[in-house]
This record gives sequence, structure tokens and C-alpha cells, in this order.
Amino acid sequence: MKRSCLVLMICTALGAICESRGAAAAPLPPASKAEAAVPSPAPDWHNVTAWGVEGRAWTEMPRKRWFDRFPAAAEGTVTPAVWSLSRHSAGMMVRFRTDATDLWVHYLLYSERLAMFHMPATGVSGVDLYARDEQGKWRWVMCSRPENREVRQAIITGLTPGLREYALYLPLYNGVESLEIGVPKGAAFTGLAPRARPIVFYGTSITHGACASRPGMVYTAILGRRLDCPVVNLGFSGNGRMDAAVGELMAKIDAAAYVIDCMPNTGATLARQKCAPLVRILRAGRPATPIVLVEDRRVTNEWIRPQSQRSHTENHAALREIYESLQREGVQKLYYIPGDGMLGDDAEGATDGSHPSDLGFLRQADAFMSVLQKALRP
Repeated sequence: MKRSCLVLMICTALGAICESRGAAAAPLPPASKAEAAVPSPAPDWHNVTAWGVEGRAWTEMPRKRWFDRFPAAAEGTVTPAVWSLSRHSAGMMVRFRTDATDLWVHYLLYSERLAMFHMPATGVSGVDLYARDEQGKWRWVMCSRPENREVRQAIITGLTPGLREYALYLPLYNGVESLEIGVPKGAAFTGLAPRARPIVFYGTSITHGACASRPGMVYTAILGRRLDCPVVNLGFSGNGRMDAAVGELMAKIDAAAYVIDCMPNTGATLARQKCAPLVRILRAGRPATPIVLVEDRRVTNEWIRPQSQRSHTENHAALREIYESLQREGVQKLYYIPGDGMLGDDAEGATDGSHPSDLGFLRQADAFMSVLQKALRP
């Protein structure tokens, strides 16, 4: 064996050992050439913390990091797994108005893991831009292309001139340390304050956003645009378990509605233990706020897996039983969304059978829409 090959093998092995022992993170890699090509003159940068971000609740409570979903007080009350996942910026969205024809973003991500095996970097770590058209309807514009923890790039250029409102969704399965929006020198720019009384969604990896191709395609974001209202996304991958500690925090939010979409993580047995107490916590804190219970979606390949069919049927029966019991108890403004057909009936609505694709999320939003409209009606 040549000496150079031996040295290479040793260096590779040492690198793997250091990584497995939790060696300190390497410094940020340099930005790609495309990201580094800042125009001249440089854009005017606007820090979004100056006017606020929707989906960031409990704003009066201190945070460990500005873009954390939970306040610092939640650490030690929620489970360690939920706390760790709350560092992700899922559901956060910033609005602004500008007449710029070019828009830039500059943000630093919390984690170096930019993508997952079943979810692209655009969804895990990207930011996703929408704008209102001439009729006031939200329409997609462009998403960022994250290559490193630090992203600095033109998200879109050559826009039709005109003053319009934009919405920028933050990463789903990564966190954000800082975020600025850049516009050409002289362009008008106004940050728009977060709107009040959001719909609060508490759920699983599906609510968290797996496996949307970009942040604007998770069902909570789709519903926020369709209903034109803010949302708070409390989806915790693998850990949406109807925890009382999460419920206590939710009850502090002056919400338009609470949506409990935890059945994929609880199953029938745990739901029977924890769902009714969670509803009672919310109802005690917010007597008039609508509460929506959501059945487990059926996995898209269960047509050929009898055990999955039985499991989901049991889950549905359990939640229906809980719902009817709470109604008999006298709980008011309680609503229910069935799970059958939520992702469609053609087995095409998920990436891995369990987590929706963009198509599945559109179908899920359709399944939620009429019930939420009813729940939100004065």
C-alpha cells in the first residue's frame, strides 16, 4: 500500500471518530459563488425581528433564541424531545410590502443538516416566498436554494414592477438564527406586523411539515392562505402526544381555534388517556375558543396491508368515542374531522405511505377547510 493512501485512510478514520464523539462543529463553509455575488450597490437589508414574525407565539415571554417556537419557560416542562424540536421554525412566516423588482435573503440556519432522505433541502431548510396578486389572492413566487448553513442569495429577480404584499415562510425542519430580506437601493419597503388570533395546530411530524417540498406547502400554511389568517404550528415530529404541558402553553394563546391533530403519534390507547384532559385544559383557559379534533389519516398503502387498516380503524373509533363523550359532558364548540380519504383514495398522496407529499397536503387542507370555516364563523 502506498504511503499516501495509508495517510488518507488514517485521516478519514480519525475524522469519523471525532464526529462520533461530538467534536465541535466546523466553522461555516464559505458561501457558494452564486450566493457571494452580491450586486453593486449592495441591497438594503431589513432584519425581520424589527417588525415581527407570524407563528411565533408567547411574544411577551423570554426566549433562548429569537426564532424558537417555545419560550424559555417551556424547557423542563415539555419533554426533552418536544423542546428540541421546538427550536425548528416550522409555521413561522413574515409579511412585508415592497415595490422591489429583485428580492434577496440572508439567513443563518440552526443546524447543518439541510435535508432528509425523504424531504428536500428546500422544505427542511429553505424559505418560501408568496405574494398577493391583483385580486388579493396569495400565489407562489420562489423558494431559496440552501447549500450551506449560511444562505445569502437572490431569491427572485426580474419581478413585474409594482407595490405588493409578500409572505416569506421559514424552514420547517431546521431553525433560524437570523434572517434579513434585501431589496435594491431606493426600493420601498415596509415590514407588516404579525396579525392577531391565530389558528393553533398541535400535531405530529405531518403538522411539523414532513414531507412538503417547501415550507408553504404544509397543510397549516395552505389553510392560513386560504382562510387569510395567521397560524401557529406546534407539530413535533414523532412527539405529538397530547401532552398536558403543551396544552397549558396553548391555553395562554388568544387563538381563533385550536386544532388537535395528534392521533398518528398517540394511537387509540394513549388518546383515551390524554385527549379529554387536554381538551379540558384548553376549555378551562379559553371557554369560547373552538376546538377541533382530527382523526388519524390512513397510510396510503394500507389497501394492501390489513394490519394498518385495522390499526387506523381502531384509532378512528377511539377518537370518535372521546368526541362523543366530551359532547355528553357538555363541552361546547367542539368540532371533528374524519380521517378516511384525507390523503385521497388513489394511494398517491404520500412520500413514504405515511407522510404527505405536496399533493397529500393539498388534499389534507381540503379535508380541513369546511370544518374550520364552520368553527371560525362568528
